[in-house]
Amino acid sequence: MGSPSSTTSTPAVARGPVVARATRDRGELDRADVQGLVGSGYGRLPEARFVGVRIDDEAAGRALLSRLLPQVTSTSGTHAARALNLAITHTGLAHLGLPRPALELFSLEFTGGMATPSRSAFLGDAGEHDPAGWAWGGPRNPRVDILLLLYAATTVELDSVHEDVRSAAGTDGVAEVAVLATSTLTPHDHHGFADGISQPAVAGLHGNAQDGDVALGEFLLGHPNAYGRYTSRPLLPATADPGGLLPSAPDARDKVDLGRNGTYLVVRTLAQDVAAFREHVDRWAARTGLPRDLVAAKIVGRWRSGTSLTVSPEVDVPAGPVDNSFRYHRDGDALGLGCPVAAHVRRANPRDSLDPCPGSDASLKVNNRHRLIRRGRQYGPAAQDGGDAERGLHFLCLNANISRQFEFVQHTWLNNPAFAGLQDSPDPLVGAHAPGTGLFPVPAVPVRHRLLGLPTFTRVRGGTYAFMPGLRALAYLAAGPWAQEAVPRPRDG
Repeated sequence: MGSPSSTTSTPAVARGPVVARATRDRGELDRADVQGLVGSGYGRLPEARFVGVRIDDEAAGRALLSRLLPQVTSTSGTHAARALNLAITHTGLAHLGLPRPALELFSLEFTGGMATPSRSAFLGDAGEHDPAGWAWGGPRNPRVDILLLLYAATTVELDSVHEDVRSAAGTDGVAEVAVLATSTLTPHDHHGFADGISQPAVAGLHGNAQDGDVALGEFLLGHPNAYGRYTSRPLLPATADPGGLLPSAPDARDKVDLGRNGTYLVVRTLAQDVAAFREHVDRWAARTGLPRDLVAAKIVGRWRSGTSLTVSPEVDVPAGPVDNSFRYHRDGDALGLGCPVAAHVRRANPRDSLDPCPGSDASLKVNNRHRLIRRGRQYGPAAQDGGDAERGLHFLCLNANISRQFEFVQHTWLNNPAFAGLQDSPDPLVGAHAPGTGLFPVPAVPVRHRLLGLPTFTRVRGGTYAFMPGLRALAYLAAGPWAQEAVPRPRDG
């Protein structure tokens, strides 16, 4: 990737078999059209790197997509030693040359971007979290138009994937502006807790449409969501797709669906102060007389093994599979005597704790309208290695409705100091609050504990909203003006 240039000529569109317009409009999932990250966090590929690219020339940007298209991994792909997925910001779509009428059909949150003043205010990105101080994705950083997500079995293979991407970009018109390194994947986070346990069971994603609690349309555009409706997405007139690249819209006659089988990717780089967390746990263990592992577990809501405090409130259960089928109210923890109501995991996924009828299937149904598929990776050295190097989490999540899913969870559940009737109690791990001002109530009999003066354990260091297109939509974006002829369908892995 070289210096910006506007002299690159329009790339020839790769020729091959014409991609027929999708006929799978009865609701079943075409897995070859869905990027692989939707179906898998690539746990078999422990090395990852996320690369931000700026487009300085439309033709060069489309040429990059065209060259990468055969390498993009789908959910039907084979288990290779590498994987590549990509997402495009709204500015990226504009710099690819997508016509304005199509640009205006995307969601308002995605169109505005994460770092706008209105979004920052809603997300609590102020003070030390302000985008003006971000390492990437903020108003003072180079613009990120495409985010490339690279995964590999080894560091050597990861470097090879990265070099292949750089070769595909060429030298002019496309520039690499951010490289987000990650740590080798482990089953525990920097605080020592098992990670990635509670993921939604998505109907139809991996098997039969009945095999899951959460509607497919909560995560993939162009499919019915939890309300039985289609989430708003960019529908184009059929005349805008002369090459027949895009799927037809199942809910709109004479429309093609640029959003179908795509999703929105939320990325947040979160620096974690592990030392402050440990010091706080030690201090409150001494004051309350509770074991330090229990204090830490109360803050998180799970033991380090991943076992919920609702399932085992007194001791950790490190052996055996983690029971993740519990519910707070149904299983006798309505008051939070096991897992505190203010704990991080209980706020991020309240399960059956929500009105109108806590403990019921109706409560769980409300909860499932705000679920996220999490695909984050850690960065920085392991906490036990010590040192002052920054460490944290590149938080990645997928959702079809940024406002109702990610932003709702962040604003209404995590940052909200009055969550579930609490007072002055933001999320103890990631909630936005001034350092030393939050409190954390720990219900107990006969007298509860109140952990005062919560430090800020997490600081936002970067982020963006991006659109992760389906493979057919990606081919459409790569084809250009717009889209004059068909390109070959990308391979499945």
